[in-house]
Amino acid sequence: MKRSVTPHKAVELIPDGATIMVGGFMGVGSPNRLIDALVASEKRNLTLVANDTAMPGRGIGKLVSAGCLAHVIASHIGLNPETQAKMNAGDLKVDLVPQGTLVECIRAAGVGLGAVITPTGIGTPVAEGKDTLEIDGVTYLVEKPIKADFALIAARQSDYAGNLEYALTAQNFNPTMAMAGDTVIAEPEHIVPVGMIPPDSVRTPAALVDHLIERAL
Repeated sequence: MKRSVTPHKAVELIPDGATIMVGGFMGVGSPNRLIDALVASEKRNLTLVANDTAMPGRGIGKLVSAGCLAHVIASHIGLNPETQAKMNAGDLKVDLVPQGTLVECIRAAGVGLGAVITPTGIGTPVAEGKDTLEIDGVTYLVEKPIKADFALIAARQSDYAGNLEYALTAQNFNPTMAMAGDTVIAEPEHIVPVGMIPPDSVRTPAALVDHLIERAL
């Protein structure tokens, strides 16, 4: 069984300059209490891997506003003008990765693949400086796996062992990121006794989860 910890205790594990993955999609399905704790702890120079940077004042957008981030690897930043402004001013490095490529590179890191090959990005700035491979007359980009020091995961519920169940949009990135972080910190909405989550509903097994965030009072 895993002992639950507070969000602030959990983010003490994350040093300045770490690479973090944060689940969620358009500000939905993100571990908001962990994000708030990161902001409060004034972490700096973090590299963020995420689908997007949400919106100002919401979810991952709080990390942008607070100046916690030095580098963002995401599929788009269109909903957050603060991210755009910091990128244009040279205050934030942003690498835009096609969404399907991004999630596959994260998954590749989690399952131990050496690379992902994809035709997406051929003939665009995405391909600049990258290796290519030709198979049956089709040219593919060779994309490297993307991993992180910490994966911050939001789940609908966990049991006391750390098995995670997700709901709705939270299933888009959270389960994949849980495989690709050296240390996985899960923020469930509910923590229930072992056996309450049907085995077929477990998307992230307890063996992948290092720390559980205690339930909000």
